[in-house]
Amino acid sequence: MTENAIEISGLRKTYKASGRSPGKEALKGIDLNIPRGSIFGLLGPNGAGKSTLINILAGLVLKSEGTVKIWGFDQDKNPRQSRAAIGIMPQEPNLDPFFTPGGSLEVQAGLYGVPKAQRKTDEILELIGLTDKKNAYARSLSGGMRRRLLLGKALVHDPHILVLDEPTAGVDIELRNMLWNNVRRLNEERGMTIILTTHYLEEAEAMCDEIAIINHGSLITRDTTANLLGRIDKKTMIVVPDAEADLPQLPPEILGQKRPDGSLAFTYKQKETRAETILSALRDAGISIKDVKTTEADLEDVFLELTASR
Repeated sequence: MTENAIEISGLRKTYKASGRSPGKEALKGIDLNIPRGSIFGLLGPNGAGKSTLINILAGLVLKSEGTVKIWGFDQDKNPRQSRAAIGIMPQEPNLDPFFTPGGSLEVQAGLYGVPKAQRKTDEILELIGLTDKKNAYARSLSGGMRRRLLLGKALVHDPHILVLDEPTAGVDIELRNMLWNNVRRLNEERGMTIILTTHYLEEAEAMCDEIAIINHGSLITRDTTANLLGRIDKKTMIVVPDAEADLPQLPPEILGQKRPDGSLAFTYKQKETRAETILSALRDAGISIKDVKTTEADLEDVFLELTASR
């Protein structure tokens, strides 16, 4: 067995033209290894190819070229074993409204061939906070409860890998926190590998050990979250003056901006400019400071910089 939960090599997917829809190359030769036991972020703008990649891992879309190994099992040579190793929480709800949460989990476990004696329906219901809704029809559940049930269905066969496709899109803060607490528990207590796609970059920044960014069907970068954040050497100092003030005279390497609320923002590279340079310019201009704070580049800055020119 390898140290990777997933190994992808030369993965391509081309959708053929049909009717008025032109053909499209959704994936253009993706090479990607995801380590076991990690929380791994898969990011990219709309139409980048993330969903196609997830659907190939789930066995819902057939690839055009390349190899995919899931927990060491080649998807072509060992399809049953590879599917058994992975659980997918889809982006869109796909629940039968006439099943109860308990019934849905039992049916899903049966589809995966889990013997009745080995099923963990009650344990999963407790994990996702639906014990008291075990016998309620799925159509009576709130949107947030349905999202939790999707997570439960992905866990019925105790997979080694859990894929979360936009899991917190459109949910409230309470549900989001509950979901992430559960994900951390699964990762820390069971060693489960988590693959996350999300549009909330602050989530990826807070949760993920490593991140891969896909754009136009190609992998444009893959690195640890810390290294990605370190790629942009940018810091912004926001100064609130005691009284109305204009921007002082600044060196060319510092970008100054007067904001509508009267605060002054100074953006600079930490490796080239010291904060004292800005403070000195303010003193020389006779500007008294009421408050000051600084912000550093975040994952959104990295994401925009990497995808803007591609």
